[in-house]
Amino acid sequence: MMTIFFFILFFMIFGKLVGFAFRATWGIMKVMLYIVFLPVILVGMVMGGLIYIALPILLVVGLLSLLKTA
Repeated sequence: MMTIFFFILFFMIFGKLVGFAFRATWGIMKVMLYIVFLPVILVGMVMGGLIYIALPILLVVGLLSLLKTA
């Protein structure tokens, strides 16, 4: 009886930890996208001659970030 109770509680805690890991990973990935990958992609587009695509993306992201903080 105690073994069954132990396994039920063990899987409840393990399930919560897995859910927390997925939420933490998603948060870290969003931060990495906005701080690291987006500027690198935009600079690469400008260096590659795609400034006509990079400039509108930069403007939209900049406006969204300004509106989100306001």
